Amino acid sequence: MKLNPDCIRAILLTVENACDIGKPIRLPDERGTHLKAYFDDEILYHVRQCDLSHLLYRVCALSGNGRLSYLIEDLTPEGHKFIANVRKDTIWNNTKSIAAKVGSKSLDALIQISSNVITELIKAQFGITSP
Repeated sequence: MKLNPDCIRAILLTVENACDIGKPIRLPDERGTHLKAYFDDEILYHVRQCDLSHLLYRVCALSGNGRLSYLIEDLTPEGHKFIANVRKDTIWNNTKSIAAKVGSKSLDALIQISSNVITELIKAQFGITSP
């Protein structure tokens, strides 16, 4: 399956909105509004990718009735940082545009690009120009 950056962003937004101390979320069962456009298999695949990239905290695979799901406790600090960077649609779209231009839509590239986009926006607010 190909990596879908929009699905990853939707998962992180869903986890951020739903989780609290002692209140995990079960995906794909508890979709919320961000994940309605995605099939179960796509959500499961991308939860695993988020877990492998250390964006999610305490992910536990559950199976029953022939179905797989994941119980997720929260975002990691890296997950919080990434979703904070790409929360605004304009920044997210800019991040994806740059990723397409450089030819890499890997999760690591998206994280790095989003961080650089934010850095450049901060510099612009202070009137700092890049050499």
